Amino acid sequence: MPVVAIPALIRNLTDGEESVTVEGANIREVINNLDNRYPGTKAKLCEGDRIRPGIGVYIDGVLTKVGMHERVEENTELHFLPAISGGIAESS
Repeated sequence: MPVVAIPALIRNLTDGEESVTVEGANIREVINNLDNRYPGTKAKLCEGDRIRPGIGVYIDGVLTKVGMHERVEENTELHFLPAISGGIAESS
C-alpha cells in the first residue's frame, strides 16, 4: 500500500501520525481512503475535486502536475507539501 507522509499542519487529524499506509491506485483513491480513516484530511488537502492551490504532491520525491488521476504503486511514497512563500522585504 502507498505510504503517505502526513504534513505537520494536519497531524492533529491523524492522532499525530507522521506517516500512514493507505490503499489506492491513484491519488484520488488514496486521499478518499485517508479521509475515511481520518475525517477532515480531504478538506485540508483538496478544494472541491482538486488538490488545493498551494499544495504540491510529490510521488517518490518527484513533484507531479497530473493531479488526482496520477497513478501510484503499492510501494509509492506520497508527500503533500504546502508551498513556501515570502521572502525578504526591501527596506525603504
